Amino acid sequence: MRFYTVEIAGREEILVGFRENEAVYRLNLLARLVPELAVADMNELICRYTPEVKAKLEHLADNEDVLQGAVVKLPEVKLLAPIVHPRQDVVCLGINYDAHAQEAGRFSSEAFGGERPYTIYFSKRVNRATASGESVPRYEGLVDSLDYEAELGVILGRDAKGVSKENARDYIFGYTIINDISARNLQTRHKQWYLGKSLDGFTPMGPCIVTADEIGDEQALDISCTVNGELRQSSNTRYMIQTVSGAIAELSEGMKLAAGTIIATGTPAGVGMGMKPPTFLQHGDKIVCSIEKIGSLKNVID
Repeated sequence: MRFYTVEIAGREEILVGFRENEAVYRLNLLARLVPELAVADMNELICRYTPEVKAKLEHLADNEDVLQGAVVKLPEVKLLAPIVHPRQDVVCLGINYDAHAQEAGRFSSEAFGGERPYTIYFSKRVNRATASGESVPRYEGLVDSLDYEAELGVILGRDAKGVSKENARDYIFGYTIINDISARNLQTRHKQWYLGKSLDGFTPMGPCIVTADEIGDEQALDISCTVNGELRQSSNTRYMIQTVSGAIAELSEGMKLAAGTIIATGTPAGVGMGMKPPTFLQHGDKIVCSIEKIGSLKNVID
């Protein structure tokens, strides 16, 4: 299934799409048959999405009479980020593709170089996630090196603590696309990454969440990014250094990852700071981050 967050008549709603069918349906109108679907936002849906609720929702997918009363055309509503207001900071993996590690080290050996025998984790504050189609602010006068990073986003479906690598997939609700927008001058100036990646508007996310059962093997997805139609990033999640399951196991060993936790799994090579010479985002640039089986996240620089 695919879940979208949209705005209809000034109110936030969730839409659901089934299988290969491009049609989407208003979840609150389906809730008259499945009361558990009467939720305020995606965070609440994730917490309520038990195997029993999933089965009930899949049963509705075959009820054409019910679906026709809830159908909506996605282009006719305002798309929001699937999780507009994350309950916690996004957990991020840094330098998680070998080729990206090499290009980052060339840009700044002090900030990105050196031996890294263990996974790098950091957090990214998100007051409000940016939707596909919305603009990303430049912060002229504060940021002089705005960059993009296409990443696979993982959303946990239930609390995870002490989870084994073998069982980690059982805790995943679904996947989305994240563009980890970064101010490289702030990132290198402060010698840590939190500030340079946490300015308001720096977390485009979407266009939807695709449930884990539809994705299958998350370590076999093509991932790419174009800027103004030029292909900049082109890779596959199989080239991650730390896998999704490995990250969940390692993180949950000493902390509880609450349902709804978002994990950004790192970006492949091809970011602006890795180009020769480094080439950063400018006003009007159009960025499209795409991941197989999920879709495309599209934004423009303000």
